[in-house]
Amino acid sequence: MSMNDTDFGRNVDVQAMGKVAVLMGGRSSEREVSLMSGRGVLAALQSRGVNAHAFDPAEQGLDQLKVQGFDRCFIALHGRYGEDGTVQGALELLGIPYTGSGVMASSIAMDKIMTKRIWRFEGLPTPDWRLVASAEETRAALAVLGAPMIVKPARDGSSIGLTKVTTAEECARAYELAARYDDEVLCEEFIAGDETTCPVLGAEAGAHALPVIRIVAPEGNYDYQNKYFTDTTQYHCPSGLPEAEEAEIRRIVVKAYRTLGCRGWARADIMIRASDRKPFLLEINTSPGMTGHSLVPMAARASGVSYEDLCLGLLGSAMLDGVAGDQEHA
Repeated sequence: MSMNDTDFGRNVDVQAMGKVAVLMGGRSSEREVSLMSGRGVLAALQSRGVNAHAFDPAEQGLDQLKVQGFDRCFIALHGRYGEDGTVQGALELLGIPYTGSGVMASSIAMDKIMTKRIWRFEGLPTPDWRLVASAEETRAALAVLGAPMIVKPARDGSSIGLTKVTTAEECARAYELAARYDDEVLCEEFIAGDETTCPVLGAEAGAHALPVIRIVAPEGNYDYQNKYFTDTTQYHCPSGLPEAEEAEIRRIVVKAYRTLGCRGWARADIMIRASDRKPFLLEINTSPGMTGHSLVPMAARASGVSYEDLCLGLLGSAMLDGVAGDQEHA
């Protein structure tokens, strides 16, 4: 993979990609978004001459990938059973190279609590948190972390099941909502300030950050609806942040990515605390959205990479754990 972003995806041998499955849909709470991402990726790959086909794991077994002769997979699944290491493990067993992080990094990054434990151990800044198992423990967390506080499922994305609570009376309902999606519920210190996100491409020493995107949502509410279905959220790329702040965000995001062993691509979410401009890592997504509202394509465009080249470059980076994507596979 070239360190020169403008070349990303332009030197991929389309014929060498073989028959490609774009995995989309699936069984997670983010199925609807995954279908939007997958359709976009499929159209982009086909427009570049790739022999690409839609494949929904909710409709047919993954063993059919082998039966139908697929050579590699572009994972456009989000959430459980797609971004959490399970599909990655199945593809390892089938010997079919895939885009994005491997089994371990996918599994850890999907679990916000495990991610935060590792980041904190490595000295990376992340908001304080508590793991709770009841409404009572949620109220106790509020007393420690202070108001406002974020309550969310530990292993879901797209802001699904998330509540911002300001009083003890709101804790029970917030806990019940998050617990619908996960039996592990995370209470997190709220960081007031600028909301940003920053994608990373590559692996190991070659991992590098794309431009930072600053997000301005209606009334500061960057929820599921405002992420995917409205046009009122503003995205600033270039971010408009001071050069030193942007550089620091890109530095910690690459370190956060490498610390978890990510590869291929990911996107980290960061809050910049208004009081002292300190950045805090919230989470990292190892199978980011590729919809019309998605942020990785936006950052790629800002660095001179089209949506089609982004998809092709990611496909070209598909691999198995410890095996380069361009080597023979089982």
